[in-house]
Amino acid sequence: MARPKSEEKRLALLKAAAEIVAEQGLEATPTSQVAKRAGVAEGTLFRYFATKDELLNELYIYLNQDMCETLMKRYVSSEPFRSRVQCLWDSYIDWGLAHPIASKTVNQLAVSSVLTAKTHELTIELFPELEVCTSFSRNEVFAGREDFADAIFTALADTTMSFAAREPENAESFKKSGFAALWKMYGDD
Repeated sequence: MARPKSEEKRLALLKAAAEIVAEQGLEATPTSQVAKRAGVAEGTLFRYFATKDELLNELYIYLNQDMCETLMKRYVSSEPFRSRVQCLWDSYIDWGLAHPIASKTVNQLAVSSVLTAKTHELTIELFPELEVCTSFSRNEVFAGREDFADAIFTALADTTMSFAAREPENAESFKKSGFAALWKMYGDD
């Protein structure tokens, strides 16, 4: 009889995978190392996740759930569009600064080929205010390439986070400057 699965072990495996992806990249993330860091046998990892790809897809969803919860805490849907975009931007930067491993891992997974269509669908469902996010990628500058728009957004956010982490006393200034650049790309005045 198989032992029941433990949520604690599942979370330890996800946390270990996030750390290794952030440190070494997707290609250099062996399941044996994930299991070892989580403090379980490699066979145990495969009781929770049938394949490495399944582990990485679950990890992406898990990290996005946490991010979305954070983004929506201060969000007010009745605010003007610009205020809603700025709220999401500020919350995203704050989340990334508070969770640098998760942020780096999400960004690496987002541009990988490992994510399934189902994972993309589930992730989209996490963000109830998708219109705010998708309006950026629909800008004519990006010619309908959501993946390119997402990469530009991520690069701007990562740069903002890097400077804010390096100079915490200027973090608010960097967030404002980063948002000003983002807003110009939205094409609104």
